[in-house]
Amino acid sequence: MTIAVREARDDAERAAAMAIRRAVFVDEQDVPVELELDGRDDDAVHLVAVRDGEVVATCRLLGRGATVHLGRLAVDAGARRQGIAALLLRAAETWAREHGAQRLALSAQTYAAALYAGAGYATVGEPYMEAGIEHVDMELELA
Repeated sequence: MTIAVREARDDAERAAAMAIRRAVFVDEQDVPVELELDGRDDDAVHLVAVRDGEVVATCRLLGRGATVHLGRLAVDAGARRQGIAALLLRAAETWAREHGAQRLALSAQTYAAALYAGAGYATVGEPYMEAGIEHVDMELELA
């Protein structure tokens, strides 16, 4: 089984990524669809993890000068616990470095903070509630 992690190549891959996000955030976690679809997707780079021709995970990158914001990381239910999220994090770091960013920032659901900490992210500030789910801001310095 080979997993390729890269920028979404076409509208079909972007649609598959959006379907995974909807399944994870809206259907599983009860995030209101209007919060999930925040109008920023057209300004983002969408990374996808593709296994056997099928998109199984995604995240999006939004540039902010020296800081790139990583968000909307979602893995299809049938592809979890296989290291795919870690592959996406490494690809996001590579993309950010290649595009001159000095840091990656994200808002992690606290249950997933260990995943990000394992990839070198540090907690910034105190936990807070967003969409009824506890989050914490985290950053990875790239310099």
